[in-house]
Amino acid sequence: MLVRRMLDKLWNVYGFFVTYANIDTFDPMKFQLSVVQRSELDRWILSELQQTIQVVTNDLEQYDTSKPADAMQEFLENLSNWYLRRSRERFWKTGMDNDKVAAYLTLYECLMTLVTLLAPIMPFITEKIYQNLVRSVNTNAPSSVHLCDWPKVNEELLDEGLSSETQLVMRIVSLGRAAREKVQIKVRQPLNALYVRVLNRLEEEALVRHSEQVLEELNVKHLHFITNDSKMLAYTLKPQVKILGPKYGPLVQKILTAFKSLDTRGAHEAANLLNETGTLNFTIDGQQIELTSDEVEVIATTRPGFIATEERGYVVALETTITSELREEGLVRDLTHYIQDMRKKAGFNIEDHISLTFYTDEDLASILYRHETILRSETLAESLSIRLDQPRAQIQGEAYRENISPHELKKLENYTVEVVLARL
Repeated sequence: MLVRRMLDKLWNVYGFFVTYANIDTFDPMKFQLSVVQRSELDRWILSELQQTIQVVTNDLEQYDTSKPADAMQEFLENLSNWYLRRSRERFWKTGMDNDKVAAYLTLYECLMTLVTLLAPIMPFITEKIYQNLVRSVNTNAPSSVHLCDWPKVNEELLDEGLSSETQLVMRIVSLGRAAREKVQIKVRQPLNALYVRVLNRLEEEALVRHSEQVLEELNVKHLHFITNDSKMLAYTLKPQVKILGPKYGPLVQKILTAFKSLDTRGAHEAANLLNETGTLNFTIDGQQIELTSDEVEVIATTRPGFIATEERGYVVALETTITSELREEGLVRDLTHYIQDMRKKAGFNIEDHISLTFYTDEDLASILYRHETILRSETLAESLSIRLDQPRAQIQGEAYRENISPHELKKLENYTVEVVLARL
C-alpha cells in the first residue's frame, strides 16, 4: 500500500508537469535560469533535494535501502503537497515570464533527479518517465536512466536556515488545519484572524517573513502573535501518571494535588515556563521535583469565538466568527470549486475558456454580482450571465448543466442555482 501510494504520487507529479509543459510547449533544453534568480520556494525544494541525495547516497553505500526509501518518500511528499500546490498558479498564468520558467525548470530538475535516485528501486516506471522527459528532448542524453551518472550533492544549494523556516511554516499550517477540523470549518471558508505562539523571537521573525504563505494556506486574513501575558488562552496541566508513578512513587498523589491547586494565573505561568524551558522545578516534602514536557501535558483552551490546537509548545488559535463578508467569500469559493468539477465532467481541457450562466434567486444573484470578477477569473469564463427567470431547456453551445440545491450533493447553504457551462 505504501509503495502504491508513492507510485501514484510520483505519477501525479509527472502528469502535472507533462500536462502544462504540453500546453505551453515548454522545452527544458531551451531555457536557463540560475538558482539565485528563482523564488524562495524554488530554492527551498532544491535544498531539500540536495539533502535527499545526501541521505540516499550515504545509506545505499552502507547497503541500507530502508532509510533511502523513507527519505525519497518524504521528499516526494514535500514536492507534491507543498511545492507543487503552492506553485500551481505559476503554471496556470499566461505567458512565459522568469517566474514561470523557474517553476518549470525547478520541477523538471526535481523530477529528473528523483527518477535517477529511484531507478534502482523502481526500474520500470522511472525508465518510462526518463524516456519521455529526457530522451524526447535531448537525444544526446544516456539511452537509459540506468546509464545516467549518480546525482551528486550541490553544496551551494543547501540552505538549512530556509529548510528550518519552511518546516516551521508547515507545522503552523498543519496545526491551523487541525483547528479548523475541530470545529468543522473547511479551508475554503475564509476566516478573519490567526493567533500563533512559537518558541522564541527568531521563530516569530521567520513567521513574519513567511506570513503570506501561512495566511494563504489557511485562508485567513490576519496573523497575530500570542504573548505570555495574553488572555487569549487558558491552560490546564495534566501530569502523566503512568510516567511519574515509577519515578516518584507515593509522591505522585501530592504532585497531582499541587497541580489541581493551581489557579488560572499559576497554570498560565507554569505552562509558559514549561513551553519555554522544557522543565518545571518545585519541591514537595523536601524533595526536589523536576518534570519535563513529556511528563506534563499542557492543554490550551481559548475564549469563546476561538479554537486552538497545540503541539510541543506551539499554539495556533483561529477566530471562528464568520462575518457576512467572509460568508460570501466562502460561498463563492464553494461555487468555484463546483464549477471546476463541472468543467472536468463536461470534458473541457484545462486551458479552455467557457461561457457561464446561472439561474437563481435575487439573494444569491446579488452575491454573485459582487464577486463576478473572481468567478470569471477562477473558472476561465469569458462571459458570465446571471438570470432570475426560469432555466431554458437549452442554450447555445451548451456542454453541461447541473443543479446546486439543499437536496443535491453539491450545496450552497439553502440556495438553489442551476449552472450551465457552454463552449465559446
